[in-house]
Amino acid sequence: MALPGRGGDRTSDAVKDVRSALEQAQAGTADQGVLDRQSTKFVQNILDLGVDGKGWFDSAAHEADEALRENGGDVEAAVDAIVRSHVTKGAGTGFLTSVGGFVTLPLALPVNLLAFYLLATRMTASIAKVRGYDLSSEQIRTAVLLTLVGADADDLLRKANVVVPGGTLSNLAVQRLPGPVLMVVQKGIGFRLLAQVGTKSFARLGRLVPVVGGAVGGGLDAYMLSRFARNAKDQFPRVAPAIER
Repeated sequence: MALPGRGGDRTSDAVKDVRSALEQAQAGTADQGVLDRQSTKFVQNILDLGVDGKGWFDSAAHEADEALRENGGDVEAAVDAIVRSHVTKGAGTGFLTSVGGFVTLPLALPVNLLAFYLLATRMTASIAKVRGYDLSSEQIRTAVLLTLVGADADDLLRKANVVVPGGTLSNLAVQRLPGPVLMVVQKGIGFRLLAQVGTKSFARLGRLVPVVGGAVGGGLDAYMLSRFARNAKDQFPRVAPAIER
C-alpha cells in the first residue's frame, strides 16, 4: 500500500503529527495541553485521509462503490471483499514497516501507526457506506473512529454524557450532538489509540530480529484489522437503501 499523496506533503505532515503525538504521550502529563492538541490533530488526520482519501489512497466512498460494482450490487459480498482487501494490505504494510527490526523502530513506528489506522478507518467507513450510512455526517465519522477503540467506546461516550439508543454506534447519527461534544469524544479516541501503541509495540518483540519482525508485524496488523472488521459489521447494520449509486 502506498501512503496517500504523490508529493507526500500531506502524508509527511501527518507522519510528523503522529511522531509528535507519540512523543507527548510518552512524556506523560507534563505537557497535557500539547498532548491534547497532538491527539486532536492525530484523529483529524486519520479522519480526513482515511475517510476522504488523498492522492493514491482512495476514499472510503470509492472503495465502497468499487466493491459493490465488482460484486454485482450484493451488499454483504461487497463488505467481505472490503475486509479481505484491507486485511491483505494491512499485512503487507505491517511487514514492510517492521522488516528492519529494532534498528528502524523509531522511524518506522509513526509510519506504521498512521498506515494502520488509515486502513482501519477506511475499511470501517467503507463498510458503513456500503450498508447505507452518510460519511459526510460528523456523527457517523465519529462512530467510525469509536469502532476502532472497541470496548473503550462505551466509556468514552459515558464520560461525554452521551447515550446511544439501540446499542450500536451507528445510532449516533440520530443524536445530532453539538460540535464541542464530538470534539471531546474525538480527543478521547486519540488518547485511547495512542495508548494502544505501547501494547502493540510490545507484542511485536519479533521486531528485534530483522525479517522475523516483518512477519510478526504483518501478522499482528492483519489480526487487528480482522477484529476491527467484526466490530464494524456489528456497529453498522444494514439500512435501506444500502448506498446511493
